[in-house]
Amino acid sequence: MKERAEMEKHRTTEQILGRTSLPEKSRRSPLQTLYDSDQLDQSAVASVLQGRRELLEQACHSHTRKRRLLTPEDLRHLIVDDKHNLLYCYVPKVACTNWKRVLMVLTGDGRYREPLAIPANEAHVPGRLRSLSEYTKTEINLRLRTYLKFMFVREPFERLVSAYRNKFTRNYNVAFHKRYGTKIIRRHRVKPQPEALEKGNDVTFEEFVYYLVDPRTQKEEPFNEHWERVHSLCHPCLIHYDVVGKYETLEQDSQYLLKLAGADQEVQFPTFSKSTRTTGDMAAKFFDNISPFYQKKLFNLFRMDFLLFNYSTPTYLKLR
Repeated sequence: MKERAEMEKHRTTEQILGRTSLPEKSRRSPLQTLYDSDQLDQSAVASVLQGRRELLEQACHSHTRKRRLLTPEDLRHLIVDDKHNLLYCYVPKVACTNWKRVLMVLTGDGRYREPLAIPANEAHVPGRLRSLSEYTKTEINLRLRTYLKFMFVREPFERLVSAYRNKFTRNYNVAFHKRYGTKIIRRHRVKPQPEALEKGNDVTFEEFVYYLVDPRTQKEEPFNEHWERVHSLCHPCLIHYDVVGKYETLEQDSQYLLKLAGADQEVQFPTFSKSTRTTGDMAAKFFDNISPFYQKKLFNLFRMDFLLFNYSTPTYLKLR
């Protein structure tokens, strides 16, 4: 039983520091359901998800050299649902607001019933959902071994352009303009105007790219989570994710996950109707003004996300 062996193998690989001997819950878990269904469920969704899991494991094996122990800091993006035995690594700009809303319904003991009735800003308030980093080492190890772990990913440059559009071209994001825009303009604009230096509200995509590839940026502080690479947020080569959903197949992957968790009768994943969301064609236009030299630097920065999650190099890039 290949899938059963795989489940048992990965139960032992994710450790913080040492082992735990706490008893596991006796009821059937989403993790057991998933690996059993790999043998029984011949649906297209199950097959695709299994293929993604195997490709990710192969890519980790091929492109990472050394394993290390996880630290609590590595686990800040993993949200815990103890009621349904789920661990969700949230990635900004990949429907994480809606997934947080869904988890608030699932963990809220009846306080919330409809995901879209929860204001977006409330879904991101610290403390609304528990992070795995808040648990003890023993509790962390138990959950890493026995809970179903999932994440959602997106084509890396679509996600990056989406982050730029949301954080630097919307008037209401004053905090981001002040915090990052002023710094980007000061460092990467020739002869900036005093107003731009004060407000930071007109950063161009080109300047944003210069900021990302500038070695000083990451030496001074980690990337903001909205443009940090997925592999640096979720550590998929240290944590074995049982399900890797994709933004491109968001609704069917989400529906399948909720069914695995036995939660499909409690909540429905909100359907998308946003006409303003960033597409591949839109991303291509943003790269028109980026020189091949900086396109290559940026691609190298995000290369692992392309490799690990099986995204092709965008055809609009001029890398040669």
